[in-house]
Amino acid sequence: MRHLAFAVLLAGLALLLAACPQTPPPPVNPADCPVGPLGAQGAEEPLRLQGLGRFAGEYVPGELLVLPQPGLSLQALRAEGVEPQEALSQGLLRVKVPKGQEEAKARALLRAGAQYVQPNYLYRPLRTPNDPFYATHQRAYLDGLVGLEAAWNQSTGRGCPPLIAVLDTGILDHEDFQTSKYLPAGVNLDVADGDADPTDRSADRGHGLAVASVLGADTQNGRGMAGVTWGGYIVPIKVFPDGGRGTTATLLEGVRLARSLGVRVANISLGANVYDPPLDEELTRARAQGMVIVAAAGNYESPYPGYSSGGPVLFPASSPSTLAVGAVDQDRRRASFSALGPELDLVAPGVGVLVAAPSGGYARSSGTSFASPIVAGVAALYMSRYASERKEWPTPDQVYTCLTQTAEDLGPAGKDDEYGFGLVRADRVLTDTTYCFP
Repeated sequence: MRHLAFAVLLAGLALLLAACPQTPPPPVNPADCPVGPLGAQGAEEPLRLQGLGRFAGEYVPGELLVLPQPGLSLQALRAEGVEPQEALSQGLLRVKVPKGQEEAKARALLRAGAQYVQPNYLYRPLRTPNDPFYATHQRAYLDGLVGLEAAWNQSTGRGCPPLIAVLDTGILDHEDFQTSKYLPAGVNLDVADGDADPTDRSADRGHGLAVASVLGADTQNGRGMAGVTWGGYIVPIKVFPDGGRGTTATLLEGVRLARSLGVRVANISLGANVYDPPLDEELTRARAQGMVIVAAAGNYESPYPGYSSGGPVLFPASSPSTLAVGAVDQDRRRASFSALGPELDLVAPGVGVLVAAPSGGYARSSGTSFASPIVAGVAALYMSRYASERKEWPTPDQVYTCLTQTAEDLGPAGKDDEYGFGLVRADRVLTDTTYCFP
């Protein structure tokens, strides 16, 4: 890295950042950046789901998500012992039923005229925590494995910074995550509790801050850690209610909010062990409109039945609309806890990753939760440089092709279940003229 040139450049940037309010204004599209939101949403197509969802995995006791047929009245629902709670996107209803009778009530609703019924699945953050450990460098894995110093010489994400959403437990105050976060005025970023305050009060408090800090901690500010992207404009969308866990309903609203805000990159470091059709359709719409969605593949504290280590890729990482990310250690070996399978696309460092901690300090954490934002950050660096040079945003297909085709192949030759296409390589992504900048 050209240290002297960077020092002069960053000294000037530091003065600009110091003059900014804690909540920066929305990204400005200068003359050399593409202008415009995500592709037009247009009229939302109705959900085509039919029948009964799977009553497997974990879900909210006493709740169902119902897609009524036209003409199915609230009186008919109540006649089946079902109490409507709220209307969600795409015509879904969240309803209450007696606990323990979820599947029986779902079948009764289908007989009464519902088009589709499923549980309100529960999601959990994907973290394998380690003891707190403060450190000031991350070079061994961010540069030694991912090649970020060479990539930063090409782009730090500040030229045309894409709006990045972190759908997670929310955010906590930290000295090293101030100028990077973007809290748009008048927007309810807490979709789980329905308010504008995305402060993390979840059972897994601190997970959202840790993920966001890996992706975009305030960088070159004389404090703590570096983020993968220095561009800022990270929107924390809280999909976990105070003291609770995320659900199909909250994730649906979180992705929908990200779409409405014009988010270009979304990181989802959470998962469930069941396929979720309504959420998958929402992810499909988001990708079709131009959003790159990166998701953690999943963690297993003990091997899943039938696996010597790890387990199958969780949802939403298993969705065709996402980039599924597993974890490797600093020797490029798959972490024993990391999910594996044909859905896996890439791997990134996920063992002993430095994160911002709720205490205001720093810690070392392990999990695919922290590998995923490294890949999301590399995607943002690529999109920023591409937009600066080409005056348009790359499509999600372009981003996925660029990242997977420039990855460092690990394990058996070619794509495999343990490493996907391989280790993400930021240095190749920012310089490749075959797949990334043809």
